[in-house]
Amino acid sequence: MRTLRRTSFWMVVAASVLALPLAAQRRAPTGFSPARLARIDSALQRYVDSQQVAGVVALVLRDGVPVYQRAFGWADREAKRPMTADVIFRIASQTKALTSASVLMLVESGAIGLDDPVSRWVPGYARTMVAVKTDTGRVLVPARRAISIRDLLTHSSGISYGTEPLVAPLYQAAGLGPAAGYGWYTADKTEPICTTIDRLSTLPIIAQPGEAWVYGYSTDILGCVVERASGQPLDAFIRDRITTPLRLKDTRFFLPAEQRARLAAVYSSGPDGRVVRAPDGPRGQGDYVDGPKASFAGGAGLLSTAADYARFLEAIRRGGELDGVRILSPRAAQLMHTNLVGTRHSTDGLGFGLGFETMETFGANGFATEGSYGWGGAYGSMYRVDPVEGLVMVLMFQTMPNGSTIRTRFPTLVMQALVQPRRR
Repeated sequence: MRTLRRTSFWMVVAASVLALPLAAQRRAPTGFSPARLARIDSALQRYVDSQQVAGVVALVLRDGVPVYQRAFGWADREAKRPMTADVIFRIASQTKALTSASVLMLVESGAIGLDDPVSRWVPGYARTMVAVKTDTGRVLVPARRAISIRDLLTHSSGISYGTEPLVAPLYQAAGLGPAAGYGWYTADKTEPICTTIDRLSTLPIIAQPGEAWVYGYSTDILGCVVERASGQPLDAFIRDRITTPLRLKDTRFFLPAEQRARLAAVYSSGPDGRVVRAPDGPRGQGDYVDGPKASFAGGAGLLSTAADYARFLEAIRRGGELDGVRILSPRAAQLMHTNLVGTRHSTDGLGFGLGFETMETFGANGFATEGSYGWGGAYGSMYRVDPVEGLVMVLMFQTMPNGSTIRTRFPTLVMQALVQPRRR
């Protein structure tokens, strides 16, 4: 069985390499030590053997060519379904990068301005209140200025996921915050995302616009902006403008029933650090196959594979173009990974652009090169792009909440294998 699994995995790898342009196939990836790359095998297998994860897919590209591509463990441990390179994962907040790119496409067409008030598309934000903690509880004060598209892209809007005690009861009553899984989950909703966002716009935010980096529903709001500015549902816009042109055949909001067996199962970290199968519902398996399929959440709703997501990142790394298909101009792509928030996100060398977390200082995030960028998803997936070294790294697994260190150690394992860096 182990031999059969390894054989089928490498058939998938071969197919993905054959799908690359001929020029890329002829270019052998250089700069990596095979012996040091083998350390990644050992480390990822240890995570599976110790049951810190059920299964994982790892993919590394250099200049668009696979340097490392492996699958370990199980896509569904209980069903004895092995992990393979083409397994589909819930990517949660990795959705944000595609939605942010969609917004920038509309900025480039003149339909949206970066400094436009979001109230132009979501009228409820014309009068936004900010929750402030007092000695006796909570007071609501008016926002000092309007929330802009730029604020939403950089998570500087002051809008959280509504799980803070200060506002949680208000969000709970509106079916958001604590009532939505861990705050961000909308896949079980029977209403369109803009209906949810209109209701969200009546709730208080937790910081003045532009004054703090607050992670929350900002990109979900941008998904509604894309719908109203383009006249298309978000799933159709992303399909027509990103996934179809870039040939991302397995990236979508919901999975057809006939592909159910391709979706990885979700696990959660138990008290002893070992994973157990997560329950059904918002805090576990989710409603991505049998749900209402009505809410296209721009902040957390997509499914994808490691290969699909790496292709999207490769397009951004190359300045918005891949295989002759341009989705963004070089300047727009660069703004996605240029720090525009100063030290609001971090005082330790991390910033945030119009879609990605940025590494401003060497050593701020493991071995990451200055200028690298990335993010991750609540179900366990993560990615990083190193434009100096020409690298795209994607790690996919499904553990929520995740108690292991695999996400932080994987990029370090990749970088330690790079023995001929381009930057001295």
